[in-house]
Amino acid sequence: MIRKFQVCLLCLFLLAVGSTMVACSGGDDEEPVIDTPDDDPEEEEEEVKLPVPPEFWTEHWHDHRQSLERVYYDDDLVVYFDKDVDRTVRWPFQYVGDVWRYTKKTYGGYGDDPRLWAVFHTGRHSGGHPGYYFDASHDYRNAIDCGDGTWLTQEGNIDLPTHEVFHIVESASFGAKGSPGFGNPPNGVWGDSKFAEIYQYDVYLGLGLTAEANRWKDHVMNQVNDNPKALTYWFRDWFYPIYTQHGKTKVLVEYFKLQAKYFPKDANNHFTRQMNWGEFVHFFSGAAKTDLQETAETAFGWTTEMEGQLYQAKIDFPDITY
Repeated sequence: MIRKFQVCLLCLFLLAVGSTMVACSGGDDEEPVIDTPDDDPEEEEEEVKLPVPPEFWTEHWHDHRQSLERVYYDDDLVVYFDKDVDRTVRWPFQYVGDVWRYTKKTYGGYGDDPRLWAVFHTGRHSGGHPGYYFDASHDYRNAIDCGDGTWLTQEGNIDLPTHEVFHIVESASFGAKGSPGFGNPPNGVWGDSKFAEIYQYDVYLGLGLTAEANRWKDHVMNQVNDNPKALTYWFRDWFYPIYTQHGKTKVLVEYFKLQAKYFPKDANNHFTRQMNWGEFVHFFSGAAKTDLQETAETAFGWTTEMEGQLYQAKIDFPDITY
């Protein structure tokens, strides 16, 4: 009897140990990789699903010729610094990744590579620019290139990289290629790029950065522009009222969906021409599900040319209704 009892205890013990081993040997969480001198490349390959990005990337676009060093990557983001960026800077790893994840979830996939390739410079190349997955200039990668700051803190430095991500939104959302609205009339509508202002506001809200959203709103609310007329307030009189009154994020997404679906494209999904004012108002009215001509008159003034363009847009794009 005692022997049977001992055998039972032994079986229970072995069962408990086996269960613990199974629990402990579950699937490993995929971890991001921060490059340090001690990194083991073989270890890195096991930590992400996608191929390990190149350790170095030599610039060959515009006037950029730096050899960039990879400092971080995960399945959504690769970050490269030039030789002068302080290697203690790490906030872009989380923040830029969050912006890109939010953007992909909200606006679409942007090609086969799910990663954003983010480049940072210190002391050179003021401003920034994007690259697109369908363009050879940045090796067919969705990219942002941000120049000349020190980037030491997240505070005060998020606006430029967020702005550059918007250029990918306007130029590559929902399978379309190019931005019919980029540029000033007659070769565009919103310049470079008034649309980015409401996108940035939405991103900050979407990421729960309420203080940054309020800061940004205060910054752009009374910015004045001379396109299409003197004393034009793009954010205050056009984007902000539409955003707050007609669906917030949804109205922005719907605009780019309608543009991708209906605006003229070639066989490779490249837009074939730029948009005019009447078409812009017509497409945004479709996104908002309401006639925005009155809002446009307040924001932009109204001319007989705009009136004619809107009339023609309704004829050319009858499937856009409101």
